[in-house]
Amino acid sequence: MSKADIGVVGLAVMGENLILNMESKGFTVACFNRTVSKVDDFVNGRAAGKNIVGCKSVEEFVAALERPRKVMVMVKAGGPVDAFIEQVLPLLEDGDIIIDGGNSHFPDTIRRMEYVESKGKLYIGTGVSGGEEGALLGPSIMPGGSTAAWESVKPIFQKISAHTDSGEPCCDWVGQGGAGHFVKMVHNGIEYGDMQMICETYHMMKYGLGMSNEEMHKVFVEWNEGELDSYLIEITRDILGYKDEDGNEVVDLILDTAGQKGTGKWTAIAALDTGQPLTLVTEAVFSRCLSAIKDERVAASKVLTGPAADFKGDKAALINDLRQALYASKIVSYAQGYQLMRAAAAEYGWDLNYGGIALMWRGGCIIRSVFLGKIKEAFENNPDTVNLLLDPFFKDAVDDAQAAWRRVIVSAVEMGIPMPATMSALAYYDAYRNERLPANLLQAQRDYFGAHTYERVDKARGEFFHTNWTGRGGTTAASTYIV
Repeated sequence: MSKADIGVVGLAVMGENLILNMESKGFTVACFNRTVSKVDDFVNGRAAGKNIVGCKSVEEFVAALERPRKVMVMVKAGGPVDAFIEQVLPLLEDGDIIIDGGNSHFPDTIRRMEYVESKGKLYIGTGVSGGEEGALLGPSIMPGGSTAAWESVKPIFQKISAHTDSGEPCCDWVGQGGAGHFVKMVHNGIEYGDMQMICETYHMMKYGLGMSNEEMHKVFVEWNEGELDSYLIEITRDILGYKDEDGNEVVDLILDTAGQKGTGKWTAIAALDTGQPLTLVTEAVFSRCLSAIKDERVAASKVLTGPAADFKGDKAALINDLRQALYASKIVSYAQGYQLMRAAAAEYGWDLNYGGIALMWRGGCIIRSVFLGKIKEAFENNPDTVNLLLDPFFKDAVDDAQAAWRRVIVSAVEMGIPMPATMSALAYYDAYRNERLPANLLQAQRDYFGAHTYERVDKARGEFFHTNWTGRGGTTAASTYIV
């Protein structure tokens, strides 16, 4: 019997669907699961009659693989990944490849790659986006790690990935170390922001404008045919139009407490670590945290007061403004995400292809949208683009939407409708376009209480000064450093 082209460990939904995807593209796949009964269930169920080899032990699994062996691990991030690496490493030969396809934190991937390479093997940490449907039909795949491993996995990854309308695979090599998982993390952070802004728009429609789910469904049908055309707008459209077998609108039956698995938080922490103003994604993470304290909010709603959400203006006009505000905020979200990737690339020595990343996100993944084609064009036109807001297309788009964006924020404030991510996007835009911000006063405050020094507008950058503000502080200043 011929050996398998690749092996997959972990038979949860993503693992099973990736295996079926690989097999459908002509590859023979070996599979293993710690709970062996799952192997039997899979091989005799969804995998019956297919070129899928079920294995009952790690030894049997490794022996079933063609060299260089490609072992793709689809288990829960964290300890389980490390545990399996320790289990499988002694059975592998030099040049064999371990692939982590889960949502691992990128510092873990850097550590694991160095460890596995020290044992003579190769390691890939790859983001896989698209959910269970994407895994089965074609996900966005973002691999990074041991560069020498790419040529061995490239034919498989690019064949099973989603493809753009022009046939380009939504998968390419991202970079060394943890680059693949970092880009996937940023993808998930942007996903947090997109989802939160859509939810804020829904909240304004439902409670500010008093729209029914059916009315909102029709709006999202229309929006998905324009510049907002995307997977998340599409599924929002479907959710708002969905009724169960009893005729209940299911979205109204769902408790308003959001869950999260940590990738949004990791993105926010990475932004803090690199000093990048990722305000929108961070606000989206905090919004989920705020939603989770449901009991406190219920109690507060009986005590705290605010304006009535009673819109008296032109309803159709505000709906159109909401479309433009969502679009402008979305541009800011991607601009911030790309700033974070640029900062991380400088810190970790990654040579990221920013247009290529947009292409990888163009199909298969949760944030896929027509919008991403414009990002790819921006970096093709100018690979050194510092911020997407400075690209002519996006600059004009925000200019066109700006008045509507501001009207939405005003209406939200007047009616007491929380739109934190949308508001933070506008605040970032206004700060970024301002030549002068009030940080001069902030630096004076820091120097006053802590002698932290400051730079001067009439002196060269890098020269620091201290003022004895009270006459009692002397001339000694703190050492200058930037966190």
